[in-house]
Amino acid sequence: MTNDPGRRAVLRAGAALSALPLAPALLGGCSAPEASPATGTGPGAEPAPVAAQPLAITPARRAPLRIPGAPAQLTHGPRTGTRLALTFNAEPGSDPAVAARTLDVLRDRGVRVTVLAVGTWLAAAPALARRLIDEGHELGNHTEHHRDLSLLPDADLRAEIERCAHRLYRLGGGIGPWLRSPRHRESDPRVVRAAQRAGYPHLLAYDTDPVDWRDPAAATIRARVLAAARAGSIVTLHLGRPRTLQALPALLSALGDRTLQPVPAGELLRPRPT
Repeated sequence: MTNDPGRRAVLRAGAALSALPLAPALLGGCSAPEASPATGTGPGAEPAPVAAQPLAITPARRAPLRIPGAPAQLTHGPRTGTRLALTFNAEPGSDPAVAARTLDVLRDRGVRVTVLAVGTWLAAAPALARRLIDEGHELGNHTEHHRDLSLLPDADLRAEIERCAHRLYRLGGGIGPWLRSPRHRESDPRVVRAAQRAGYPHLLAYDTDPVDWRDPAAATIRARVLAAARAGSIVTLHLGRPRTLQALPALLSALGDRTLQPVPAGELLRPRPT
């Protein structure tokens, strides 16, 4: 038996999954109406029950991060320096071709980001998910169906978190460094407790939201980010949105003009050696 607390948390997350009940699905943007879960054997189908298995310790960008002295919900990083975090929510209903072109822009600019993926998106777009990992981006948990966790019974709440965690593990060997709760900038205490039980010491919130899921003009997305973001900010965007893609090149250039460097959330928030 290991005495490492991180490994114990990951073991608990993996062992609990096969007995979890299924939760109804929610498709679309951040405030889209609920829909019935996918059934059958297609890419949106529920995974078959998975037997409990030991989960290995994984590299930092695939394993939950524990930041000593930090709160359970992280809305921003250090306000000193020049770094901020760009984060993208990956949700069902987004355009995979647009998502791929977004990754092209990030690759060509040498920018790495954090993507919080819904479990059903992972099932529908495994090649994109694999590409995210291979190109050095952080890939985290945005729950299985993008439901409002605060409205769910405890068992369904845990299922939403832990089923997506297991998808991440099967994809990349770790449950991801972060959980982001859908529909709320910050989560209620019951959601925080469920996240920590699943192995996530911190939930990744944000302080800059251009509300790009409503598809405003690209210039509006860019202006909203630039009006709010500063050193230490965590910016939330959405992967696979055409106007977000249109805004991205000019946004990256404008951040560079302000000497603000986009990095994955883990690089922003992890304490730097002194």
